Amino acid sequence: MKRDYYEILGVSKSASADEIKKAYRKVAMQFHPDRNPGDKSAEDKFKEAAEAYEILGDQDKRSQYDRFGHQAFAPGRGGGGHSGGMNMDDIFSQFGDIFGAESPFGSFFGGDGRSRSGGKIRGVRGSNLRVKIKLNYEEIAKGSSKTIKVKKYVICTTCGGNGAKDNKSMQTCNTCGGSGQVRRVQNTFLGQMQTVTTCPNCNGEGSTVTHKCTTCKGEGRQYGEETVTIDIPAGVQEGMQLSIGGKGNAGERGGAAGDLIVLIEEETHPQLHRDGLNVAFDLYISIPDAVFGTNVEVPTIDGRAKIKIPPGTQSGKIFRLKGKGFPTVNSYEKGDQLIQVNVWTPQHTTAEEKQMLDKMQQSQNFAPKPEKNEKSFFDKVREMFS
Repeated sequence: MKRDYYEILGVSKSASADEIKKAYRKVAMQFHPDRNPGDKSAEDKFKEAAEAYEILGDQDKRSQYDRFGHQAFAPGRGGGGHSGGMNMDDIFSQFGDIFGAESPFGSFFGGDGRSRSGGKIRGVRGSNLRVKIKLNYEEIAKGSSKTIKVKKYVICTTCGGNGAKDNKSMQTCNTCGGSGQVRRVQNTFLGQMQTVTTCPNCNGEGSTVTHKCTTCKGEGRQYGEETVTIDIPAGVQEGMQLSIGGKGNAGERGGAAGDLIVLIEEETHPQLHRDGLNVAFDLYISIPDAVFGTNVEVPTIDGRAKIKIPPGTQSGKIFRLKGKGFPTVNSYEKGDQLIQVNVWTPQHTTAEEKQMLDKMQQSQNFAPKPEKNEKSFFDKVREMFS
């Protein structure tokens, strides 16, 4: 079972973004592979800390985690973007700016959001994108798969993302010999320590471009369009955000792509309205139906349902259809449909109708006689939300 992310970093749930960043830096420094060579346990804790910071260091992902826990990022649930097992390339690519140049280990992290593999840095990571998706009540209740076209930066089809005109236009960096790094030894209070800095000549890429691609002007990407399929889990709500990893803007010169942030919007239903997990509906019936009782059909999220109105039903009576509401994300819990009965009072009557009502008014059966066990308005509200 996964450990709590706040526990991994040693911070409280009310910790600020700056406190979380400092805590991650401290833990990562402690278990850094270069400080613990060959220690598999330290490497696992290093990755675990990076995974925790990936979530808690992002406000959108942190909000989802606070609300749904680890289930918010379960595979196939649309929590999106988080694989649950980061590799070293991911860590060095995403969190290089956490350490900074003053750290003996800072140079191992790229420092500018670039990808790292075998010491080489691959370009600059692309930025995130945001899109809005509208869902109706049925799509929210059952989950949905949406295919959309996203206008964004995509990998250049001419150069394949390296920014060079052709293969001959790429040459090994003379300064670092293709490693992307320059090693040096420095004296610290702990003694001599070997550090690695990004090659200043090739910016850590290990190679230089002699002739830029004419299509993308050396960026390795061009503006275009991509078709993206988004699996949205059942039970999402207005304002909830899902993160789809790697579907944002393509990075420069082979850098990792950003994420696609999906903002959920709810379409207004013509008859129903949402109240958390529950669905509410106002049912209007006539005075004769309230007196004699009747059978009626009411709309639900996924069709219509028949309910029986017993004789003598009072206005304000609430009927509950169990399990006819919305599910919670990544859970088996479901809300109900609440149907409030409203007895319709005619606003215009004929002379004949007035005579009939006068006769009924004189009958003792039509005099208000609430039963002692009849629940008050406040009791009904309290029961509805309990």
